Amino acid sequence: MDIKKHALAGLVSGEAAAPASELEALNRFTKTPLTQEQVYLFQVRLCDNQVDRDGECFSHASLEQLAPLFVGKTGIFDHSWSARDQAARIYRTEVCAEPGIVPETGECASFLKGYAYMLRNEENAPLIADIEAGIKKEVSVSCAVARRVCSLCGNDMGSEGTCRHVKGKLYDGKRCAAILQDPTDAFEWSFVAVPAQRNAGVIKAMERRNAAQKGQSEAYWMEQLHQLEKEAEQGRRYLENLREEVLRLALLARDGLEKSTISGIVKKLEENELLQMKAVYEAAAGKRLPLQTQLRYTTEKTSNSGDDGAFRI
Repeated sequence: MDIKKHALAGLVSGEAAAPASELEALNRFTKTPLTQEQVYLFQVRLCDNQVDRDGECFSHASLEQLAPLFVGKTGIFDHSWSARDQAARIYRTEVCAEPGIVPETGECASFLKGYAYMLRNEENAPLIADIEAGIKKEVSVSCAVARRVCSLCGNDMGSEGTCRHVKGKLYDGKRCAAILQDPTDAFEWSFVAVPAQRNAGVIKAMERRNAAQKGQSEAYWMEQLHQLEKEAEQGRRYLENLREEVLRLALLARDGLEKSTISGIVKKLEENELLQMKAVYEAAAGKRLPLQTQLRYTTEKTSNSGDDGAFRI
């Protein structure tokens, strides 16, 4: 059976630069690698395990099964299955817990979060502005599930099921809900006008408050992150150069090891070990190929051959 469920989109501060790890994840879906200047990132709360206005909900296990199914799925408008309406794409997902909230089904509350990207271009500029302004927030997922299970008796619901309860009706003070089980496919997610899930909210709002509580703005922490990424990249280049230098010195020292063997060894070593090897191989290479100065000085007289020695070194 095909299911469409509604939630709210949450912002992930699209104006901030994309971390390198996010770019690496989304570039798995691109033909040409995109840069942080070319993409706009945001998060969407796709669905949760709380009973919605339709009297249905996903189980936590269903959310876990849906998570990989939505990776790579496109974002469109109003479930219009047309290539012209493709606006964004989910490049990774995760299931998040919501401590302190207990759904009607008794499970621990959780929701499926999708990380989406779209191109920064003239065509998408109005949509990006609407997302930033909180106008475009609601989303709906389209997927297929194998079963709808009664929250009261645990039997399958529907014409072929054995459950006799009515979805949405109270029985001894407990409301019957249809639990969506065993997802088989995820088709797409759409921006829509009216959400079905009452408890969906803006994800980024809490993250921004937490940054403010720490006494710094979100821009400050993003700048710190970029600086750490820059320093990490510099560190990687330093280690790579150090490994190449150790390999060069080892080959000069001719200690009997093959180049492939030495290369395999140095790739596994860290800075301290590499520096020790560098010192050992420098000494060995120096004994084998002692350095000679370019200019030599002597007190011995040389015969004048008639050549102009002013430019001789």
